[in-house]
Amino acid sequence: MKARVYVMPKAGVLDPQGKAIGHALEGLGFTGLGEVRAGKVIELELAETDPAKAKAQAEEMARRLLANTVIESFRVEVA
Repeated sequence: MKARVYVMPKAGVLDPQGKAIGHALEGLGFTGLGEVRAGKVIELELAETDPAKAKAQAEEMARRLLANTVIESFRVEVA
């Protein structure tokens, strides 16, 4: 079963990568941009076949390693 973990900086946390991307997009002529935030997506192939158990397992992985929960939030999708 596949799980995707989406990790993003929490609101209020500085995001220099997002700011750099926003600035570069404006330099390329894209207008009307609001705030740009940059995060990461981690795909996991899990042996678990029960969707609820797979989601719980991926959430535990995110809490323990994949996201710094002090400054990042995450969400998990299982397919």
